[in-house]
Amino acid sequence: MEKNILDKIRETGFSLQELASACPELLSLQDVPQNPEHHGEGDVFRHTEMVCEELKELPLWQQLPVEERALLFLAAAFHDIGKPACTRLEDGKWVSPRHTIVGEKIFRRIAYQESGRLGLSFGQRELVAKLIRFHGLPLWFWTKEQPDTELCKAAESIPLKFLYLLSRADTLGRQENLPGQLSDQVELFGEYVRELGIWEHPYPFGNPYTKFRFYQKAELWQGACLYDDTTFDVIIMAGLPLSGKDTWITQKSGEWSDMPIVSLDDLREKMGIPPSKPSGRVVQEALELARGYLRKGRPFIWNATNLLMETRQKLVKLFAGYGARVHILYLEVPYQELLRRNRVRARHIPEPVLDDMIRKLEVPAPWEAYSVTPLSGLAFHTLPCYSL
Repeated sequence: MEKNILDKIRETGFSLQELASACPELLSLQDVPQNPEHHGEGDVFRHTEMVCEELKELPLWQQLPVEERALLFLAAAFHDIGKPACTRLEDGKWVSPRHTIVGEKIFRRIAYQESGRLGLSFGQRELVAKLIRFHGLPLWFWTKEQPDTELCKAAESIPLKFLYLLSRADTLGRQENLPGQLSDQVELFGEYVRELGIWEHPYPFGNPYTKFRFYQKAELWQGACLYDDTTFDVIIMAGLPLSGKDTWITQKSGEWSDMPIVSLDDLREKMGIPPSKPSGRVVQEALELARGYLRKGRPFIWNATNLLMETRQKLVKLFAGYGARVHILYLEVPYQELLRRNRVRARHIPEPVLDDMIRKLEVPAPWEAYSVTPLSGLAFHTLPCYSL
């Protein structure tokens, strides 16, 4: 069997230089400037080298199983991969706004489209992507309006113990004007999440409804146990085109077998609106159909790509407002399979359009709905979301 990137990391002794040979994307970090007030060490690549070396010196990292060590090393190597795209000079200082958000998407796209080279499972890929996304949270969580909510959200996707290790190495792997200040904040983060009980696992909510309401209503105490007054189910499909959403729906069985379907693609075809035209009318028609089912308390399936969290959250809030239990089902197939299906599809999607969708993709997080389930579009079995 061909070795994946984690095997190569272990076999080369956790070397960033060796990893950069296998992942030339990391070379884009060279010559990317940083604010010397916080990064006197030099460019982003030099900072990344120092972070990887500091990570290996942490006793807690050394105690982890070897696969977890390799995943954390991979996250450390890619933690600033968003900086080349985000770095700019502002008021005489180098800044990189939103580089964690951009970095998450860049890594996900690389790991998905280059799965043959990296060989990561869905759970491994998403773990590293979310570590990249949240690696700055330990430094700033205390400035958030609802810090407990933000920390619990992160804990739904990654063990915060891993996030502590990555952020600890990130603060040690730099030369700053006030040494030790950022490290103190990371230690505060570690103590706080231990007190919340989310150091290694998500918060143990009293029931799924309480968990859902906590993330929808920030002032709710996470230790509450609410009575579940939801009365019917609504399923929101999510995934790239050709990932198997329609096939899953036609093969559905059991309690969901009689659900009507609100399909944006079907409505677009029925209304004679080509994909190249704006979808406003299609969405309005779909929402009218959905409201009809919602008013009757009738379960239904909302079938569209729903690639962005903002889109999904608007739908979740609307449907839940009528007393629905909203479930998100995310389907994914390997990139090469996606391309194969596109080649034989009657309504072929131009590859640049498909690639743009992949760049924008935000995989549903576990906190977004009453339940969130990733599915394999090849065999329709549940994927091991966020597990190793």
